[in-house]
Amino acid sequence: MSFMRAEADADFFARLSVLNDKFAASLPDTLGRLADARARLDPAAPSATLVGEMHALLHTLAGSAATFGFRMLGQQARVLEQRMRVFTTFDAVAPQDWEDWLAQLDVFVSWGRADPKSAYPSDESAV
Repeated sequence: MSFMRAEADADFFARLSVLNDKFAASLPDTLGRLADARARLDPAAPSATLVGEMHALLHTLAGSAATFGFRMLGQQARVLEQRMRVFTTFDAVAPQDWEDWLAQLDVFVSWGRADPKSAYPSDESAV
């Protein structure tokens, strides 16, 4: 029975490794899509479609990154997603608040493209 369990565990970890590789390979495209949406977002009049697209991308990253070995990436995506969710509960958000959020997104995307397993730039351990 333990032989079958070891074989099943090895198969599971082999499949997980393939999924980890797929996630890592898709990360540049996902971050590129975030950067593209960011470039098109007008802080004075944010498009609901773009906000929805960005929210979906961040939500997906936040939900799956840790599973595939990108714990900090997932945490930071969650922070950005939650702040965006707060914005969407208001009838209007000041353009400066969007600008501040977009600046945080820029840091996230830049860091994610460089080394998403390193300490996050605002993380005290990075100081």
